[in-house]
Amino acid sequence: MTSSTTPAAKKRILSGAKPTADSLHLGNYIGAVRNWVDMQAEYDAVFFIPDLHAITVDFDPTELAKRTRIVAAQYIAAGIDPDKSIFFVQSHVPEHAQLAWALNCITGFGEASRMTQFKDKTQKSGADAATLGLFAYPTLMAADILLYQTDLVPVGEDQRQHLELTRNLAQRFNTRFGATFTVPEATIVKERAKIYDLQNPSAKMSKTGESPNGTIQLLEDPKIAAKRIKSAVTDAGTEIRFDPEEKPGVSNLLTIYSSLTGKSVVELESEYQGKMYGHLKVDLADVVVDFVTPLRDRTHELMADPAELDRLLAHGAERAREIASVTLAQVYERMGFLPSFSLAGVR
Repeated sequence: MTSSTTPAAKKRILSGAKPTADSLHLGNYIGAVRNWVDMQAEYDAVFFIPDLHAITVDFDPTELAKRTRIVAAQYIAAGIDPDKSIFFVQSHVPEHAQLAWALNCITGFGEASRMTQFKDKTQKSGADAATLGLFAYPTLMAADILLYQTDLVPVGEDQRQHLELTRNLAQRFNTRFGATFTVPEATIVKERAKIYDLQNPSAKMSKTGESPNGTIQLLEDPKIAAKRIKSAVTDAGTEIRFDPEEKPGVSNLLTIYSSLTGKSVVELESEYQGKMYGHLKVDLADVVVDFVTPLRDRTHELMADPAELDRLLAHGAERAREIASVTLAQVYERMGFLPSFSLAGVR
């Protein structure tokens, strides 16, 4: 008699990124996007563009539509495979908003009021200037997670409180209405290098940096990226070594070089021993151009064929709804809502 073993099912992981910029920058890619790409092999991955979250603050409809498309295109160009992972736009799956309302109704007002991110975002303008959507942001985030029976959620410190609320709501619902939701766990994804501003290496690279010359935008002309690397701030002395305290500028360049080539920083220090900063910058400029060019070209290719991009996103939404609709049906039935029947074909 032979025995066989069934491979363990992959754990489901979920993550999203708001469409808030016209282009991702190099720090976004190295610090976050590569994590998504790597997760596809290890997990049952669900990735989405949370455009519903994007309207909880002031927004421009035209900009939102454009940025949703371009962010989606960049993620696909960077390596998100719509066949390997479920990748979609949040508003294309109405179950997100439907489940969020149900969760709103089991969330205490005081409980929601204690969310520190809402307080932080309204510190300057005051709570009266904020929308109800911003206040309810954490319950929509909880719906995003619980809808897919998610096992693991990568979170930074600013989102830990929201994930704890999600866990509380899942447990509360399960206790009151019966086992329905997987209670998700936080996960710390493999540490990625932090990329700093090329003109101010004490600050993280950001779309809102002090100078545009400090940021490498992935959709800009690669020649501009090369120029920014070559004009990056360096440090006193001439030795090329990794020392974030004494040599933050050179250390940042070495980190970028290592992240894009796979060479260790130790290898690079040895390779550039006795050479000047200029040698490092010229070589790194070539590395960045070689990385940016195909990603940029593929993004433009997708943007030039909106029908194909729409097809990929629609495919992702269909796959997402296969899971989301089952979860929502269970929630509705257990909360006492009458089932909905189609009247198509009824005479």
